Amino acid sequence: MKGQAFTIILISLILLLADAYFIGGIRAAFRKKQFSHKKWFIQAYWTVCILLIAATILGIYVKIPVGARAAILLTFFLLLIIKATFLPFILADDIRRLYIWLTRRNKATVLQTDNPIQRSEFLMKAGLIAGAVPLASLGFGIVSGAYDYRVRYQTLYLPNLPKAFDGIKLGQISDIHSGSFYNKVAVKGGVELLLREKPDFIFFTGDLVNVQTKEVYGYQDIFSKVKAPLGVYSSLGNHDYGDYYTWPNDAAKRKNLDDLKAVHKNMGWDLLCNTNRRLKVDGEEIGILGMENWGELSRFPKYGRMDLTVKNTDDLPVKLLLSHDPSHWRAQVLPHYPQIDMVFAGHTHGMQFGVRTPGFQWSPVEYIYKEWAGLYQQGKQQLYVNVGYGFFGLPGRVGILPEITIFELRSTAAPLSNKA
Repeated sequence: MKGQAFTIILISLILLLADAYFIGGIRAAFRKKQFSHKKWFIQAYWTVCILLIAATILGIYVKIPVGARAAILLTFFLLLIIKATFLPFILADDIRRLYIWLTRRNKATVLQTDNPIQRSEFLMKAGLIAGAVPLASLGFGIVSGAYDYRVRYQTLYLPNLPKAFDGIKLGQISDIHSGSFYNKVAVKGGVELLLREKPDFIFFTGDLVNVQTKEVYGYQDIFSKVKAPLGVYSSLGNHDYGDYYTWPNDAAKRKNLDDLKAVHKNMGWDLLCNTNRRLKVDGEEIGILGMENWGELSRFPKYGRMDLTVKNTDDLPVKLLLSHDPSHWRAQVLPHYPQIDMVFAGHTHGMQFGVRTPGFQWSPVEYIYKEWAGLYQQGKQQLYVNVGYGFFGLPGRVGILPEITIFELRSTAAPLSNKA
């Protein structure tokens, strides 16, 4: 506890020192503007800086509503990137000033050839322009990243997988959030991209809507085209239950959920609510299990019942579980259900902001969810987190692009280089 407190204090002091350096650059950039030297401006600047640092520390170390935590972390890291881009310009100007001072100190006569104020203003304004690039990227992401669907390929090694399933192709999409869409043509293009991969069966791991079932009606014709020879299996996410809407009565809320379940059925998707199916190929079977939403964080509903979900599946050699919230894997599956081979989740969206390359990925959401994007393994059990097909909150994506995942199932052990 003492070590953690020391770390928090040290980080806070470093951030405050950086902010002090940063405001100096702002005042230099706007030297001729009166506002930069006003008392109210300085007070407002330090108030925002201190509150944001405090809120970020709370967001990392204290359990607060995850939506507020996500907003705080996104704001903090976006501003941190802007400041980190600007600070080298301030440092360059300070080095320039030091050089001029040393030169003039060592010379009896100095020929004045430079206007230090103009040169400082130029450097500081150039730094602010460079610092604005992340904001421009955010705007570009809102426009272009929202529907920039990417297919990600992943081999799943399942040693107990029956030979009849070796090489079979599985597709996954998650977090459609149809209430956020504003480009129907682009949404259709993503579905066509999925179908071009010709998966043998498909999983949808929850959050068809934002708050109400009626949001999906305008897109039901598009997602009805999501078909596969061995079926499409789906589960519910935290947004699907209508918990984030004020209903006139309980009956209206129940009808909304019933209507959403009917949409899954009308689209030909097999919705699994704390139940399972046996998928048979050439006389051999595996289990497809689907649990209702269960989130470890207090804000998210816990409708899932693993005891019901695994019922009558003991004889199946491989069990694939659809569970929307990846925190369920570590909270329940790993400690209590060792028979589950693989969990497919979504929910995090990768916060729709970050960096994701073949060898590296980062997003502020990693300070909320330990498993937030891609494949994870512990012992013989695996988890895959899809970062989502749609978007929610931020009307776009920057760096963390909408995902269609295509898995190839293999009935062998993973090569040593692939093991976690």
